[in-house]
Amino acid sequence: MSEFHQFSMTTLQNKPLNFSDFEGKVVLVVNTASKCGFTPQYEGLQQLHKKYADQGLVIVGCPCNQFGNQEPGSASDIQGECLINYGVDFTISEKIEVNGEGSHPVFAYLKQQLPGMLGNRIKWNFTKFLVGKDGSPIKRFAPMTKPEALEKHIQKALGQ
Repeated sequence: MSEFHQFSMTTLQNKPLNFSDFEGKVVLVVNTASKCGFTPQYEGLQQLHKKYADQGLVIVGCPCNQFGNQEPGSASDIQGECLINYGVDFTISEKIEVNGEGSHPVFAYLKQQLPGMLGNRIKWNFTKFLVGKDGSPIKRFAPMTKPEALEKHIQKALGQ
């Protein structure tokens, strides 16, 4: 089992989310926020989910309040924002940290494997990490990269 597939977290609904369940699937991990200028990307992420979930794409949105206090709400607030405003039905985790000592282990791992312009730090909300079927991190995408720009990378990772 790859290192990536050994991680786990808790969903927004307080259910366990074991990354071992993602073996053989392509995973897109995104740190999200409900009150960010990039929040409309939820719509594009949902479109990718609808188009590729049956082909093996898993999207995990990870709410984070470390950037400009843009995810201040409770789990029910976050769920309402995602569902009501964007119709999101892909997996959303509990609110986590992506930088610093409290960084969730999956983000610590992804940042180490795919450093960005700031090295092993996340620059802002909606940084995206694409992980292959074998658990190998493939590519990191900047916050301003729109979800539709990831499509060719997702297709390649899915073997299309």
